[in-house]
Amino acid sequence: MSSFRSNNAGLDMSPLMAPHDSHPSFGGLIMLVFEAVMEVVCVSLPGYVIARLGHFNPESQKFVANLNMWLFTPCLIFSKLAAQLKPDKLADLAVIPVIFLVQTLVSYVVSIGVSKAFRLSKRPANFVTAMGVFGNSNSLPISLVISLSQTLKGLHWDKIPGDNDDEVGARGILYLLIFQQLGQLVRWSWGYQVLLAPKERYEEYQDETAEEGRFHENTSREVLIPGLDGYSAAEQELGDADNSDESDAYEPAGRTPVATSSTSLADSEDEGTPSRMRFPKKHGNGLDGNTDHFPTPDGGPDDIMSFPRMRDSDEPETLEGIKGYTVRAKRAVRQAKESTMRSCARMLDRTYQSLPRPVQISLTALRKACSKTYQFLYEFMNPPLWAMLVAVLVASVPRLQWLFFTEGTFINNSVTRAVSQSAGVAVPLILVVLGANLANNTKGNERKDSEEAQIGTRLLIASLISRMLLPTLIMAPILAVFAKYVPVSILDDPIFIIVCFLLTGAPSALQLAQICQINEVYEGVMSKVLFQSYVIWILPSTLILVMLGLEVLEWAR
Repeated sequence: MSSFRSNNAGLDMSPLMAPHDSHPSFGGLIMLVFEAVMEVVCVSLPGYVIARLGHFNPESQKFVANLNMWLFTPCLIFSKLAAQLKPDKLADLAVIPVIFLVQTLVSYVVSIGVSKAFRLSKRPANFVTAMGVFGNSNSLPISLVISLSQTLKGLHWDKIPGDNDDEVGARGILYLLIFQQLGQLVRWSWGYQVLLAPKERYEEYQDETAEEGRFHENTSREVLIPGLDGYSAAEQELGDADNSDESDAYEPAGRTPVATSSTSLADSEDEGTPSRMRFPKKHGNGLDGNTDHFPTPDGGPDDIMSFPRMRDSDEPETLEGIKGYTVRAKRAVRQAKESTMRSCARMLDRTYQSLPRPVQISLTALRKACSKTYQFLYEFMNPPLWAMLVAVLVASVPRLQWLFFTEGTFINNSVTRAVSQSAGVAVPLILVVLGANLANNTKGNERKDSEEAQIGTRLLIASLISRMLLPTLIMAPILAVFAKYVPVSILDDPIFIIVCFLLTGAPSALQLAQICQINEVYEGVMSKVLFQSYVIWILPSTLILVMLGLEVLEWAR
């Protein structure tokens, strides 16, 4: 406990120079952490260079990031968790939301105090709060945890017989994933809607934004190049003609008569033809049943104005031979499906109407509950979370776990190996996109308003203090008390303590740059925050956080 206190008071490193049982000496620890950080830098550096050269634009970065989220990261989660997870340890994960809530509350209070100390108004204070509350729990921590699990030998859990580096990394990914999803939920609700809201949401900026809106409205009326605004030149000419004076518009004499008297206005409207060019209904192979010619006002055919048979837009083309049979079969199947669905709907409606009123009310409430549950799952769940659920399911059934992860089984030799190969791509892609994002956010960023030019430096310093300094100083004693006195088994897991410390001082989340770009909120300051966090301060910050985590583990034991 004395060595732990010395870290928080004056940063006296002398007690750390002597080697401990659970981790190497301070000099060796510096080298191991430096190796882990440099591994992250070396993998992400090519992405940074390629993006700076212009070969990895933001659209490509977004595509690669989405591909990683939808394919490779779920494979990584499944391959790491399903093989190592034990059913009796799932209940202990409930402590993670509690720690997340405490970390968020501490960061929020710290950011409010720092904003008041820097005399920031509401909008820049909300920006500082967003930078302080939302830390990175995805790309950088995952890479650091995997690297540290392979370099630090004091992270094995003595409660797991035969614990190894792979199991340590798998548990670390599981902890980070839960923290990540909790952060995502708060980031895209409170962060997107409130803390990083657009300028027009604030009363003191409404006059300024209204003036900007009038300026954009006046300048957007002129079209420099037809077609660039989403309309073709013909559509623009048609729109200009519609907006012109009524005296210049052409008014036709009336509707062109047709040959057959049985064709009515309703028939032509059923065909979906515009009112200025209405054709009679088709009968047989011709337009009027006797000829393929366009009818003239006197009722006779006009060889000059002859047209072939016109097919309805929703009528599939009928081909000859095998392709024709295929088209007709698909059409028959579709019609049978629609007819069956209509019949089932009518039957269900009759059954519902025949039920007693209380049963109807109960079924309606159940349907609404199922609809809301589906909507929640659709909005909240993502491929990594689905992969985690599948991994939990496989780990909960011993037979499934045996099929997937026992050498020699068919599933292991085919499915598991394929998933493991895809999983190996996830972390490198995460780091490459991280480097490209840093390159994208550190070039070509212009200040869009005078306020950012005036308070940009204060915002940068306040954001770094609120994210990477003060929360660590406050959360370190709290985590030490949790590890020492709270009777939850995963608090004895060394990698869990390391994960918690890495998250207390982790850089601001990369997704904040995306939100700032969408809402146009201090984009220049955001790019400087990312550069300072991920390039300048990442090595000393990671070293201090890992050192504090290991010292807390030593004291708690």
